[in-house]
Amino acid sequence: MPSDPARVAAEVGRRLLAAGPTLGSARLVCVDGPAGSGKTTLADALTHALPGSTVVHCDEMLQGWRGLPGLAATVADLLAPLAVDRPGTWRRWDWLADGWAESHVVDPGGVLVLEGVGSWSPAIAHLVGVLVWVEADSTLRLRRGIARDGEQMRPQWEQWRLDEDALFATLGTRQHADVLVDTDGSVQPAAGSSSR
Repeated sequence: MPSDPARVAAEVGRRLLAAGPTLGSARLVCVDGPAGSGKTTLADALTHALPGSTVVHCDEMLQGWRGLPGLAATVADLLAPLAVDRPGTWRRWDWLADGWAESHVVDPGGVLVLEGVGSWSPAIAHLVGVLVWVEADSTLRLRRGIARDGEQMRPQWEQWRLDEDALFATLGTRQHADVLVDTDGSVQPAAGSSSR
């Protein structure tokens, strides 16, 4: 049985508010983990648990299927002005047109939720109030991805899985998580870990 997103979001919200502002006058939560694990569902639940929060889906900041290695720098560029209470900007990747599209502004203050594979990195760890790692069985994740994107996208999904495995091995994201969530319904603090 999957984790209850509302229950997880309430726990993450409590931790985030207890941590105090970490991104200038704002609070930042990163929801990271492999593709197809349920990160977007949790991010949506966080918007209900933390009214007025802003969600940025990091897959919209990737330069296509092979853009994962450059994401950390893009996220850092978004957060740098927010850390000094100035608006941050990011540009959306149009997956259908296979090119960059419009820019978006994120205002300082409040709560920012960064959701997606590679949303956390050591470069921004000092700005993160709570890092949530969401995981699921590998076969289930692939099945979800193919169901969403179509069988014709299987080669891209297979390569993506290799890319994200390499990224997570390099960054040690799971080991830095404050909260671990899996699709069996468990939510647990990461023993002795901190995103900072």
